[in-house]
Amino acid sequence: GFILPDFILYCPVHLINFISGKFLTMRIYSLQDFIKYLDLNGELIRIRAEVDARLEVTEISIRALKEGMPALLFENVKGAKFPLAMNVLASDKRIELALSKHPDRLGEELITFMEEAMPPKPKVFFKHAGITKRIFSTLPRKTCRPTSQEVVINPDLNDIPVITSWPEDGGPFITLPQVFTYDPHDGKRNVGMYRMQIFDGQTTGMHWQIQKGGGFHYYQARKMDREFEIAVALGTDPALLLATVAALPEGIDEVMFSGFLRGKRTRMVRGKSVSIKVPADAEFILEGTVHLTELRMEGPFGDHFGHYSHASKFPVFHINKVTHRKNPIYPATVVGRPPMEDKYLGNATQQVLGPLIRLIHPEICNLWAYYEAGFHNLLVVSVEERYQKEAMKTALSIMGEGQLSLTKCIVTVSEDVNPRDFNAVLTAIRENFDPTYDFIMIPKVPLDTLDFTSYKMNLGSKMIMDATRSGNADKTKASESEIGSLIKTIDNRVLDWNLLGETLLVVSVQDNGRDVVNKLTKSEELVGPKIIAAVSPDVDIRNQEQAIWGIFTRFDAERDIMFAEEKLVGISPLFKGKMGIDATWKKGYPAPLVMSDEIVKKVDERWDSYWK
Repeated sequence: GFILPDFILYCPVHLINFISGKFLTMRIYSLQDFIKYLDLNGELIRIRAEVDARLEVTEISIRALKEGMPALLFENVKGAKFPLAMNVLASDKRIELALSKHPDRLGEELITFMEEAMPPKPKVFFKHAGITKRIFSTLPRKTCRPTSQEVVINPDLNDIPVITSWPEDGGPFITLPQVFTYDPHDGKRNVGMYRMQIFDGQTTGMHWQIQKGGGFHYYQARKMDREFEIAVALGTDPALLLATVAALPEGIDEVMFSGFLRGKRTRMVRGKSVSIKVPADAEFILEGTVHLTELRMEGPFGDHFGHYSHASKFPVFHINKVTHRKNPIYPATVVGRPPMEDKYLGNATQQVLGPLIRLIHPEICNLWAYYEAGFHNLLVVSVEERYQKEAMKTALSIMGEGQLSLTKCIVTVSEDVNPRDFNAVLTAIRENFDPTYDFIMIPKVPLDTLDFTSYKMNLGSKMIMDATRSGNADKTKASESEIGSLIKTIDNRVLDWNLLGETLLVVSVQDNGRDVVNKLTKSEELVGPKIIAAVSPDVDIRNQEQAIWGIFTRFDAERDIMFAEEKLVGISPLFKGKMGIDATWKKGYPAPLVMSDEIVKKVDERWDSYWK
């Protein structure tokens, strides 16, 4: 691409594209730069009709994402002083525009450079000039002209179009906050994204989940009994946003990583009312403190597992000052039943960072966390085994590393299996998985705060399935016609069924899921499927994306996994035969996310008017 002078932005898009014959590029340092860039490339729709930040924009944005529409800029939000941007990075194309290349390519370039640069050799830096430039861009730089501080005001969050996403949410909450914290012990910075419920115009919640950098800094501040200053950026360029959501190792600076993604150093400036540094090009900066002993009930809220999370007590953020650029834009996103925008954010960051795991695990060829399962619930890892059961060792190691330690289910496959191809993974399970040798369940361990399946916040169980080549498995294939005639005779409570990859039999049941699965699993007549999973009728079992969501967000390994044969040998469990999963919705689980009929009807009636 090439760089455009500002005046070109006012030329008709079709004329510029005709002249250039290629995608137009520009330097992107802020959210507004990126929004102009999207507009230039036909990736933005401006909605001038008045809309309500409570539920209406959620329904519009979800429909627009599913229909593959451009990003949305709501210019007239009821009761707000500022416009609202949604779906800014909700497509593969917009992610590639943000990074100036495909994230897979960037990830491979980075790992190739890192492997060749150890030990460092000057010729490597010249050979990989593009990566070298990005690495030299990691050091942030100071500026005396920050756009994020053009306007300084007393806090009043009521002026900002903070959205309410789902009918049973505890209220509006900031969905894309980039929270800047500094370790009071050593001064190291962390930038994380944590839900912030609006309590009033000056205070919000601070939803620090386990294994989060901001939460670790809060822990240190409490330990040292030191005032805890923080700042929250609302609306930054895509590089800093992607760095914020990336699962970087603890201690790695997200601001520095954003410079790598952007290829330009991130501009920082000292806050107006706090002593810490904040982004110089953000739309808004919220400055204040989190009190060390104050907790307040927060939630419930819809989250990326597709259900409401339970209300609980979390720290409180007191805002002392708000700064913003002239004419700022407030960004927001919707989290809920996949696919949502976090699909594209999460996939992009794992495409860039995933290959780096080979630096500490050379046996790993690739890995992939499934957005359909909320990322943390299903991770597939392809491993080149250099000795027997190395894949199991690798899986156990991963379960103790940073954000990966929150993974609930790991499936290992051989090096020639693509972890992103769910059907290929199922084939590997069918051909290689034998629960006698290849299954480990780990009870009573830390689990994602948002996971509700164990009924205990932050605690639950995990499992590992080794489907690397072993030669031990029963490779009997399933016959769909035989299954169809058998299921109803085995248990007539099955409402519907679908066979995925000749391996995973998904059945829909109204209730008594455990009993139905146990009966099917132990049936000697039902041969072929390696895994039988029961889901509730709200899951579309004909849609693979929704089937993965319905299964992996609704079971606890310790409580809901069963096998055709189970017994103890000493204190070691022995499993044989088919594996069953009761993934039905159970009493005590929070409700799945469903938009209200009133809002659905409202958006139906207004749909055509939004685009005028």
